[in-house]
Amino acid sequence: MMIQYGILILFLLALFACILWGFSVIWALLLGYALFAGYALYRRNSPKEVLKVTWEGIRMVKNILLTFILVGMITALWRTAGTIPAIIYYAMRLFSPSLLLLASFLLCALVSVLTGTSLGTAATVGVICMMIGGGMGTDPALLGGAILSGSFFGDRCSPMSTSALLVADVTKTDIYRNIGNMIRTSAVPFLITCAVYIVLGRSQSGQSMGAAVVARFAEWFDLRLLTILPALAIVVLALFRVKVKLAMGISIGIALVISAAVQGAQPLWLLRTIVFGFRAGDPELAALLNGGGILSMKKAFAIVMISGSYAGLFRITGLLEGLRSRLAALSRVITPYGALLVTAVLTCIVACNQSLSIILTDQLCGDIIPDKDRMAAALEDTCVVIAALIPWSVACATPLATLSAPTTALLAACYLYLLPLCHFWTGRFVRSEEE
Repeated sequence: MMIQYGILILFLLALFACILWGFSVIWALLLGYALFAGYALYRRNSPKEVLKVTWEGIRMVKNILLTFILVGMITALWRTAGTIPAIIYYAMRLFSPSLLLLASFLLCALVSVLTGTSLGTAATVGVICMMIGGGMGTDPALLGGAILSGSFFGDRCSPMSTSALLVADVTKTDIYRNIGNMIRTSAVPFLITCAVYIVLGRSQSGQSMGAAVVARFAEWFDLRLLTILPALAIVVLALFRVKVKLAMGISIGIALVISAAVQGAQPLWLLRTIVFGFRAGDPELAALLNGGGILSMKKAFAIVMISGSYAGLFRITGLLEGLRSRLAALSRVITPYGALLVTAVLTCIVACNQSLSIILTDQLCGDIIPDKDRMAAALEDTCVVIAALIPWSVACATPLATLSAPTTALLAACYLYLLPLCHFWTGRFVRSEEE
């Protein structure tokens, strides 16, 4: 038991050291893999078995890895097709600095429900809101927090969300019944968040995006309404419940055609942009539009791939088994949901992604909350949103990188705090029957 705790403590120390000294958390994750794989070998598992469970863990998150590639492509091509410039051009008159925070939260919440992806929402409509805010002089930390809050609203309660589907799968529950439960638990946090963004919005004294900046869009891009089709396709296909990856692929295809036929982009330049991201020739436009590309997702890709390999190693070594009895005791003190909330925070810190956190938390707390419907709601109200508050988690690092938002944006992501806290204080879950 002491060896197990020593390994976990050493891993956490390495993780915090990387954060404190500014190194990539990938180094800590690689050390973690070496420690956990080494312990598996120490427990007399064969190298073949260790490699097998490693590969099984990576396969478990393959859908997330594919989504990263699509997100990188779509964020670049919506720029080359003129989709983002056109939306900014036509929508800027609808936004005022004082209401931009609320509008961004609500718009991202709507799109995330329709698409089921927080990363896709942040990379598309979130980027647009961020660019509008940049032109208005809105505080990027406040705006980034509003976008994060809205993006994860639908990530937990959309029938197309990979996290919602995973929760339904691990708890053996019906996803639509889960969504109904999640809507009920989110009502109060949602209303409080709206009120907070209304108040914070009044502190923003910026001006509407200048005509000169918007005129630059018209100089560099053909801004006919046709260029909005890639974004419109995402929304329409989501309404018809087309799988999000397919919808993103169709949007990418449309953006490629528009980039070549309308904007006059050359094939080799498009290929380079898809990989390395969009780069504007005009310095003023570059400040607003540069970004995207598959390589912009490389850090998130590595984090998920490495941490995804942990699940199998934890299973064959029983590395986390010692925590079960302690969590059961904790549940008798701070309620079963309180114990699950603590567990979710710890698993999000270690796992660095939602998927592994959901799986580990369910494994550790399945006996604490035996009711499967309540367990499903608890996982969605903790693991899914708390992962977005861990700076080194892919659920946090990827949207912030996509938005070019500072880490302090987490302080303004009100909904992500309010949801688990409101759930805890309302005492939705009673203590276990054994008490």
